[in-house]
Amino acid sequence: MAYKTEDHETQYCFPAINSSCIKTKRSTYEYNIMYVFFSLLSVWTVFMNLLVIISISHFKKLHTPTNMLILSLAVSDLFIGLIAIPIEAIKLIEMCWYFGDIFCGLFVIFLGLFLSLSLSTSVLIALDRLIAVNYPLLYTQKITMTKSLVAVFLSWFYSSAYNTSFVVGNGYFDPNTLKSLGVCYGECTFIISFGWRLIDLFVTFLFPCITIIILYMKIFYVVHQQVKIINSLVKRGKHLTEGSVKRKTEHKAALTLGIIVAIHLLCYIPVYIFSLTGNTVIPETTANFLTWTMYMNSSVNPLVYAFFYPWFRKALKHIITLKIFRPASSLVDIFTTVPASV
Repeated sequence: MAYKTEDHETQYCFPAINSSCIKTKRSTYEYNIMYVFFSLLSVWTVFMNLLVIISISHFKKLHTPTNMLILSLAVSDLFIGLIAIPIEAIKLIEMCWYFGDIFCGLFVIFLGLFLSLSLSTSVLIALDRLIAVNYPLLYTQKITMTKSLVAVFLSWFYSSAYNTSFVVGNGYFDPNTLKSLGVCYGECTFIISFGWRLIDLFVTFLFPCITIIILYMKIFYVVHQQVKIINSLVKRGKHLTEGSVKRKTEHKAALTLGIIVAIHLLCYIPVYIFSLTGNTVIPETTANFLTWTMYMNSSVNPLVYAFFYPWFRKALKHIITLKIFRPASSLVDIFTTVPASV
């Protein structure tokens, strides 16, 4: 992929092209370590999110509106491990873009799609939990599988359409635009016009983040009020009603998903703020750290599910031991120790 020049010092991404970018020189040991690490990270991310997808898809008991949102996140995280991590790893290690101008634009669409999906799905999760906490007994009537699947479909459609328009509108497919700005050959550069920068700031950052924060503030306020009521009933020696038990279950689910969403925001917001600076304010090392923190969030999410969700740990045992291939395995009661709505 890369060749040395005659002086054996300077290396170029495309030696036959005069305007080629300069390639970073690394030792063989460094190359091997980096490629092995990022390969393992990619495989881990794909494998773990595939387990989440198989678990929710296979077991009938897991076919709930909330889990459809988790499934959407897992699919997005799987594509990050399958597409984003390997390509970004090659770009980081080689410091060259070998995939052409067209795929550069497509790759920007993929990255934008993953970011938009994560934030929009987080909004849907927050809205889902607010309804569950406010109306625990009516939740199954207000939020159905059909409504959840429609919301997921619209989220994917909107994110795909918006990011395609964003890339095409900024001239990513026009090599002449890049050349006029002095971009060397072998570099995938993100060029964002001022107008699109303002639109993107509101559509994919401010609106979803503010919405998520407001919804979870409302959720935890409602939870706090309901906990006070439940505690007062317990102190009076009264038995908890079905509604009170249901509220406690939804409180736990809201807290769990709130932690997952909070981790998402902590990993994505710094990267997005960096992108708004035009890549000129933050040092390259910091930029790479923030970017890979975002990608590694996709590999950490399944571990969060395993830590907080007993049903995922049980589903994991069934998958690893190949019990899912047994007759009627999809009907197994995956909620032997936890309520079905968590």
